[in-house]
Amino acid sequence: MNGPRDKSYQQALVPLLTDPKEAAAYLDAVIELDEPAALLVALRQVAKAHGMAEVARRAGLGDKSLFRALSPTGNPSLMTIHKALHAMGMRLSVQPLSEAESA
Repeated sequence: MNGPRDKSYQQALVPLLTDPKEAAAYLDAVIELDEPAALLVALRQVAKAHGMAEVARRAGLGDKSLFRALSPTGNPSLMTIHKALHAMGMRLSVQPLSEAESA
């Protein structure tokens, strides 16, 4: 049966990513992939869920700067990531590797 879907993946994901706890869990899961390109996509999705222009405004960044930094070819600085995460109600965190990960 090829009936219409209730929601697309993107439509279902966006409301979840507006919650800082859900967004942090999502980003943490993507970080586990150890793939910088995937993290960039995830950061872009979270920023879009919060409204890219609003995130840029709260972070004190130019709209174009944030769009460029989180674009597929972007290379955001640590400061840009820090400011964007803070504007979305999150922060960077560091944790030690587990014994299996460090081996």
